[in-house]
Amino acid sequence: MANRIGEKIKLTSIDELLCVPETVGTVELELGLISEFANHPFRVVDDDKMEELVESIRQQGILSPVIVRPNSKGGYEMISGHRRLHAAGIVGLKKIPAIVRDLDDDEAVIAMVNANLQREEILPSERGFSLKMKMDAMRHQGTCRHDVDKLSPVERKTATIVGEGSGLTGRSVQRYIRLTELIPELLNMVDEKKLSLVNGVDISYFDKEVQKWLYEYIKENGFIKPSQIDALKNHTNLENVTQYTLIAILNDALPEKKPCGKVALSERKLDKYFPPHFSARKREEIILMLLAEWKEANYPEVAE
Repeated sequence: MANRIGEKIKLTSIDELLCVPETVGTVELELGLISEFANHPFRVVDDDKMEELVESIRQQGILSPVIVRPNSKGGYEMISGHRRLHAAGIVGLKKIPAIVRDLDDDEAVIAMVNANLQREEILPSERGFSLKMKMDAMRHQGTCRHDVDKLSPVERKTATIVGEGSGLTGRSVQRYIRLTELIPELLNMVDEKKLSLVNGVDISYFDKEVQKWLYEYIKENGFIKPSQIDALKNHTNLENVTQYTLIAILNDALPEKKPCGKVALSERKLDKYFPPHFSARKREEIILMLLAEWKEANYPEVAE
């Protein structure tokens, strides 16, 4: 085990921690001493990107050390570098270069989230849960505390601070965090782009039973329209509806389909009704005039 005395460099801010030169405070740690960050919201999957990382490590080694903090069991907890640790294990490395930092729980959460939000590809669920963790940590620290009476302005200000550094507005942060209120099945649909982020956010405000019924509806029909979600939002007694009633509300809210297909009138068909010397233009004028009379007699409310 690496000697911790003199190996930990305490920085004055999380931003400094993430910008440390690779060679400063680097030690070699055994892979088995490093555990995953508690409730880590980012997935480590064996996809094409992981194969590329594994090949890079096999050819060049680990160029950027991971960041860890000591845990209570004599080992270390990963802050930044879960994918590198996984790839190192696949390659067969016994040790990995690491920078050890003394961080409390809130500092560790903020550092972990900030480091991972720099990745190119992040699922909506990963972004939502990580931003929620960061917001909770910053509230606990008091860094998002403001002397404002109403909750909503505070929440907006907090969300704006949480989004700083990751290119997200406060409103975007709030939307991603709302996704964490979805049942897992619907959240997976958002990740798989079978349900839009906007629709997912709207559905997140419904209780879990309604969400379950909506999931079953989407799975069976393959879609849900914004007009259908709006119909549920505007329903005056949604908490007492049954699944059957909910389906009826959704179906009633579907936009009416316009008649499909083309109407073809061949010359042979029209020859039965017009003298041979009538031109095509004359025939068209008469047909349109008769249609106008029919519409006026039967459907006067239809707009021109």
